[in-house]
Amino acid sequence: MLPADNPAAPTSAQLNRRTLLKSGGAGLGMLGAAGSGAPLLARERATGFTHGVASGEPGPDRVLLWTRYKAEQDTQLAVELSETLDFFSHSRGQSVTAGPDRDFCAKVVVTDLKPGTWYYYRFIAPDGTMSEVGRTRTLPEGPTARFRMAVFSCSNIGFGYFNAYAHAAEANDFDLVVHTGDYFYEYEAGRYPDEPLAGRSIDPQTETLALADYRLRHASYRADPDLRRLTQLYPMIMGWDDHESANDSYADGAENHDPATEGSWDARKAAAIRAYREWLPVSDDPWAAYEVGDLATLFRLETRLTARSRPPSLREIIGGKTSPEDMVASLTAFRDGAYRDPARTMLGQAQEDWLAAGLARSARQGKAWQVLAQQVLMGSVSTPPALAGGVTEDMPDYVRQRVLAAGMASRAGLPLNMDAWDGYPAARERLLRSALDANANLLVLAGDSHNAWAFDLDLDGERAGIEFAGQSVTSPGFEGYLPGVPPQLLEAAVVQHNDQLKWADTSQRGYMAVELTPTQAVGEYRFLGSVRQKSTALAGTKRFVSGAGERVLAEG
Repeated sequence: MLPADNPAAPTSAQLNRRTLLKSGGAGLGMLGAAGSGAPLLARERATGFTHGVASGEPGPDRVLLWTRYKAEQDTQLAVELSETLDFFSHSRGQSVTAGPDRDFCAKVVVTDLKPGTWYYYRFIAPDGTMSEVGRTRTLPEGPTARFRMAVFSCSNIGFGYFNAYAHAAEANDFDLVVHTGDYFYEYEAGRYPDEPLAGRSIDPQTETLALADYRLRHASYRADPDLRRLTQLYPMIMGWDDHESANDSYADGAENHDPATEGSWDARKAAAIRAYREWLPVSDDPWAAYEVGDLATLFRLETRLTARSRPPSLREIIGGKTSPEDMVASLTAFRDGAYRDPARTMLGQAQEDWLAAGLARSARQGKAWQVLAQQVLMGSVSTPPALAGGVTEDMPDYVRQRVLAAGMASRAGLPLNMDAWDGYPAARERLLRSALDANANLLVLAGDSHNAWAFDLDLDGERAGIEFAGQSVTSPGFEGYLPGVPPQLLEAAVVQHNDQLKWADTSQRGYMAVELTPTQAVGEYRFLGSVRQKSTALAGTKRFVSGAGERVLAEG
């Protein structure tokens, strides 16, 4: 990456005696020190500024600021913004209300700012107590030589420390953080993972179903000091994936939702969306575009809860069949029929039309890059049939069945994961065709799979774009499904079997650093040495480069 020129980072808040007395000794300091393992009762007793600050939704003249201030009633908070850390010269005049209706979370959009400028901000309560000092940045306007993003996904607190967040905060070399989803997980304690790492517990202990549950899970995650530090330092663009509501969710339901025992899906979905928009520095728009000077347009897509059709189920397709031949025959019939149904959608017609128009507009304006910040793999991946030989009897039954079904799907010419774009081929073709028709330089960012991938995207043999798909922050990947297969052999087999796939890493955690310039896009996969111990040491990196207009990747 090019050298960073970011300004000084504010330190974590230093508590004074007055703040400690107001919080009953269980406020900001306890949250920062204890992380998510702090007792629920102590966290709920905290008052004042309880969960730090964050910013997001940047534009050339605006940014959204977030904090949480808990009190007995609605409280007016003053907002200060300054170009210097000492706040010697600052703007003041805007205010925002924190109250029980939004779980005491407060969000305000500050406007009339300078483009491409770093700002410091803080919130002030009526009694004079202050929040942490945050740092944020507006998007550039006009000629832009480079832009740097840290891209994260799949941060399950029980599997380990958020060392990837901590590394990006220490690196201090980004303009923006992009989170492509699975910011938290909805499961009850003792499920995924069965045994969380000591000190990495969650609240509530039950699965998140109602609004109070989702709010408390957000509070539990924001108690993590590395997450709080990251959001303190950079503006964010975020989109939910499935676990912010329920596993494998779609418009009308989810794999991890049973209406018979868990009530209305619409009510659960509404609760998840409301808590997400309360607790994070995001707008209420389900999708949006962000202009990065004359360099790029970043499109934040919504691929889960608005319009996504129910994903196909390999288990249902082969259900009731007893022989491998009958199973493959059923899968083949599905491949030649319902699989390609054009009515099945990820985005819905309204979002498809909006994106096609936006791609055309951005390319027409001469912007070098059209970037999709979205959730799931767009590149196609099917399972090498030989991998079924790695299945053993000591594997969990659900893992063994999943691997065997994936092998049979591959024999029938079907992909590995129907919950990604691979499960919606007609919708993917429409998106790639709209990019080609616009002559866009398409760069797709993705998460969800927990593993790292680099794709050359094509449509009927025509180069259509590139994809950087990032590994998880903590959630385990393929190394958990096939522990008897060395990662190097697994990766080589998967790459060799899939034409679009240029490289994969199936065993390491971390994040991506993506840099855009007028002539090239660089994707650097940063792998942390461990998530089981708290450390920001890197185990290694891998870089890919694509020249503007080339729509093909090369190792960098």
